[in-house]
Amino acid sequence: MKLVIAIVQDKDSNRLANEFIDANIRATKLSSTGGFLKAGNSTFIVGIEDERVEEALGLIKKTCQSRHQYVSTPMSLDISLDGQVPYPVEVEVGGATVFVLPMEGFYHY
Repeated sequence: MKLVIAIVQDKDSNRLANEFIDANIRATKLSSTGGFLKAGNSTFIVGIEDERVEEALGLIKKTCQSRHQYVSTPMSLDISLDGQVPYPVEVEVGGATVFVLPMEGFYHY
């Protein structure tokens, strides 16, 4: 058994949840917040048999592709910087951060 922890952007979370349901993979979805963009994420916790780990990783990879998005830079409160206007910066968002851990036990009651 393995424990798969997948952190995905909220925009991808419903599609991933549906993929897990279609593949009969049980997952627990938790709301989380990213550190860099302070944007909403979802964290999926999946207990899965060793032989199905690659299947789960394939679903995550297929569903959670990274993409580019523009965000505004934070405004400066420094009064000496008159006329500074925040400008958009392109960043890569989406994708998934996935951890696969060995699991000593898995119990479903």
